[in-house]
Amino acid sequence: MPVDETDEQSAGISPTILFRALSDELRLIALLLIRHKNELCVCELTDAFEVSQPKVSRHLAILRDYGLVTAERRGQWVYYSINASLPMWVIRVLDETAAHNEALIQSPLARLRALAEHPAPKCP
Repeated sequence: MPVDETDEQSAGISPTILFRALSDELRLIALLLIRHKNELCVCELTDAFEVSQPKVSRHLAILRDYGLVTAERRGQWVYYSINASLPMWVIRVLDETAAHNEALIQSPLARLRALAEHPAPKCP
C-alpha cells in the first residue's frame, strides 16, 4: 500500500503509517535486520526467515511503498537498506525497538551468520 499524502506529516511519514508498516512481524523483523546489517538482499532475507522469496519480496515491497526502505537492483538481485531520509523520530523508534527486543532478530540473525560462513552464498 503506497504512502497516502493525506496521512503524511511534513517530515514524510506519520506514526499511523509507521505502525501500520510494522504491524506484521515479518516486516518488523526484516526492517530490524536491515537496520542491523545496513543492507540485505532478498535472498539473504529468504534464508533468514526460511520462507519463500515471493513472501519476502511482497513484505519488502510494502516497506518500500511506505518509504521505510530503499531498493537497489544489482544484476538479478535487489538489495534493501533503511531509507536515509527517514525522520529522526522514526530512527529512534527503530533503535529503541532493537535495543529492547534483541530476541526478535536472534534466530534470523543466526541464520544470516551461518549463510555468511557458507562456502557458496546465493547472492553475489
